[in-house]
Amino acid sequence: MSQGPRSGLAAVSSALLAMSRHLEVRDVLKTIVASARELLDAQYAALGVPDDHGGFAQFVVDGVSDAQWKAIGPLPRQHGILAAMLHEATPERLADVRKDPRFEGWPSAHPEMVDFLGLPIRDGDEVIGALFLANKNCPKPEGSCGFTEEDEELLGILAQHAAIALTNARLYERSRELTIAEERSRLAHELHDAVSQKLFSLRLTAQAAAALVDRDPTRAKDEMQQVATLAAEATDELRAAVVELRPAALDEDGLTATLRTHVQVLDRAHTARVTFAARSFRALPAAQEEAMLRVAQEALHNALRHSGAAHVDVTVDRRGSGAVLRVTDDGSGFDPQSIRRAGRHLGLVSMRDRTSGVGGTLTVESAPGKGTTIEMEVPGG
Repeated sequence: MSQGPRSGLAAVSSALLAMSRHLEVRDVLKTIVASARELLDAQYAALGVPDDHGGFAQFVVDGVSDAQWKAIGPLPRQHGILAAMLHEATPERLADVRKDPRFEGWPSAHPEMVDFLGLPIRDGDEVIGALFLANKNCPKPEGSCGFTEEDEELLGILAQHAAIALTNARLYERSRELTIAEERSRLAHELHDAVSQKLFSLRLTAQAAAALVDRDPTRAKDEMQQVATLAAEATDELRAAVVELRPAALDEDGLTATLRTHVQVLDRAHTARVTFAARSFRALPAAQEEAMLRVAQEALHNALRHSGAAHVDVTVDRRGSGAVLRVTDDGSGFDPQSIRRAGRHLGLVSMRDRTSGVGGTLTVESAPGKGTTIEMEVPGG
């Protein structure tokens, strides 16, 4: 390496500090990969978190553009060198990865990689990931590896701390999920008790009014007035509960951060690649942000459960003083005209209601075999 011990130590320290700043798993993974590539001066870096089905729950790269990544296609499987690092838990330092007998090739759009350095990321005896780099940016004789033993040692230090950062991030996300679940359970019980009492009184009062209509119209009228009052109170109880059930992350983190986390979870959970981008977005009134989140969740559910899409893209952009949400998939699509005539399809009615409720407009572009784009635009607050 060109950097001396002091500068190398400073670089490692900076990388570890960068990792410790993040709590979301995806952010931690991206920071690890970027830090490794910069620290070892490599052209490419990647980190894969294996699943239990021979693939990767998450796979993060650095040094590859979004266009290149899209052209490469589906995530790699656990085979070749990756499988060796994951299953044998051994470091790999190769002068030319393509000449290794375990090499099984890569897609046509994949960048050409030669010298290679890879290490497993371990939490105790469990291998929780594989970190690897390719194409050291330095002059090297033909047939020699640009990555040195010192590089391997530095990457080993980074991998150890990466395991800690990744484990902490997972614990944080799990803790947050449990907290939200517990809070929702508590509110659900409160909602059930409060509204059940109101609805029970409402039913008894309505029955009393019905029994009095013929023999005492004046008292029946009073009872019906009470029915109206109880109905209004039940409505208020429901409205208050719905406000309380707003996603905690939405109030705490805002729309873009909440959507980004939601998309990351879906990207891990489904075979389809799910991506998110926010461009020049600024905060909106709470009701609009919640409506946009709910519409995005519904559109994502439809795309991932019903369309057979390989890629779903979510974007949030500023438009004038308002904003526009767009969910696009490359799935099977449908005929919007036939759906409009039928009146209902895939939660579109719910999405339109949520959109109109905050003064927005919803447009649907789709065709059989051509994918679907759901666009929701809301005015400024």
